[in-house]
Amino acid sequence: MNNVLEQLAVILEQRKQEPADKSYVASLYAKGLNSILKKIGEEATETVIAAKDGDKQQIIYETADLWFHCLVLLADQGLGPNDVLQELQRRFGLSGLEEKAQRNK
Repeated sequence: MNNVLEQLAVILEQRKQEPADKSYVASLYAKGLNSILKKIGEEATETVIAAKDGDKQQIIYETADLWFHCLVLLADQGLGPNDVLQELQRRFGLSGLEEKAQRNK
């Protein structure tokens, strides 16, 4: 599955060079960070509503949209999915409480 994230990361980087009228992602980059963040907020809300409604297929669909827009944000900030995966790996085996306490030091 990581391969899908890596493939998407490559495409998202390529889209930075595309004309905004030819690519949805390029248009997000052209509109700037606020537009990307707005999309993440919208997709997060739609994911929450799908979960509240208990519609598993809609949860999958909306989570995919949310993850996609988070990947757009990462690329916009010069980061990639491997940066997040490394952080998750670092946390592996720690309790959530323990990890959060370490962050606050």
